[in-house]
This record gives sequence, structure tokens and C-alpha cells, in this order.
Amino acid sequence: MALQKIIVFSLLIGAVSTETLDRCTFIKELEKVPGLIGSKDYTAGDYVCLAHHISGYDISLHNSPTEYGIMQINSYYWCDDGKTPGRKNLCGISCKDLLDSNMNDDLECVKRIVQDPNGLEAWPAWTEKCKGQDLTPYTDGC
Repeated sequence: MALQKIIVFSLLIGAVSTETLDRCTFIKELEKVPGLIGSKDYTAGDYVCLAHHISGYDISLHNSPTEYGIMQINSYYWCDDGKTPGRKNLCGISCKDLLDSNMNDDLECVKRIVQDPNGLEAWPAWTEKCKGQDLTPYTDGC
């Protein structure tokens, strides 16, 4: 019985996978979304800094019950997780779509979030770690 539990646990651990981008690949993905870089004067460095601090560029990150993907998009406002009460789904997407390798839907949602009055300040990590900082180290060499 103990051996069966160990085998099942090992299989479960093996089923958990992450997919992490490097920062230069992430910049290329940002550049594919028209109007994202430059919106409200945000640079690629702003987005890269934010992704670095909130997800470590892990596109499949879902550690919190309500935060999804590389940009840790919240299910209450922006996507449909099928369980968050009162959800708004302002990006019109499933939260599961924020965990796959297709970055376009993630970044289109980010573009929608940035259009709101708070912009990137919707993420406290951007305000605390990126706003007003020299962001060139996040884009240098890319």
C-alpha cells in the first residue's frame, strides 16, 4: 500500500510542468501585439520587469487560486475560471488559456488591462518594483 502511494505521488509530481520563457523571447512576444508597447508610454522594460517579479517568466504559473499565467491575470476581473463568484471576465477569455504557450491571448488581455485608468498599477508588483526605476537591464542585449 505504501509503495502504491509513493508511485501515485511520483506520477502527480511528474505531471506538474512549467514552461518558462527567457526575457528576450518574452520581448519578442510583446512586440507581436500591436499597441501594447507604447500604450500609456509603457516600454517593453515595464512589462518585462513586471513578468520577472510576478512569475519569473513562467507562462504556466497558477500558484494562487485567482492568478493565471506569466502576467498573473486575476480571475475576478479579467478571465473566466468557472468558479470565482461575481467574476467579470473583461478580457472575454478562459483563465486556462492564460496557462498555455500561446502568448497572444495573455498579452491582448494585458493590453485591455492597461487601457483601464490604473494601467500597470493594477499590479502592485509593478508599482513596488518597476515604476520609476531604470528598466534598461530588463531589455539590454535583446
